[in-house]
Amino acid sequence: METPVNPTQIRVLLVDDEDAIREMLDLLLQRRGFQVVQARDGNEALRFYREQEFDLVITDLIMPEKEGIETILEMRAMKRPIRIIAISGGGRVDQSMHLHLAKSVGADRVVSKPFLPADFLKIVDEILATPARISAREES
Repeated sequence: METPVNPTQIRVLLVDDEDAIREMLDLLLQRRGFQVVQARDGNEALRFYREQEFDLVITDLIMPEKEGIETILEMRAMKRPIRIIAISGGGRVDQSMHLHLAKSVGADRVVSKPFLPADFLKIVDEILATPARISAREES
């Protein structure tokens, strides 16, 4: 799927179990003009992903029900072109380990929480300027 020129055509699937983070990112992305669909965990995200087309998925890594790593793996297994940003604030294991693993299974970019909104939007813009990948191994 090519990146639409008009920001109002950009569809983002936002996945995070923390309501405050999800709402803050939703507001940030909508102010940029993107269409945002929210999911509370990986199961809900995969349900939306099967039913709709998205240009970008932003997913937390540590969530109940289905974590971000599993979600990324299942999305990549569907062989649809998509850009994925993984975000993490930690968990029981070192945050950098989660982010490294996310990158190895198919995240295009990884971001540590907390982050500044302007920095996050810059990453979103950069990733949307690149072609969407189908698999974890494909060169971007």
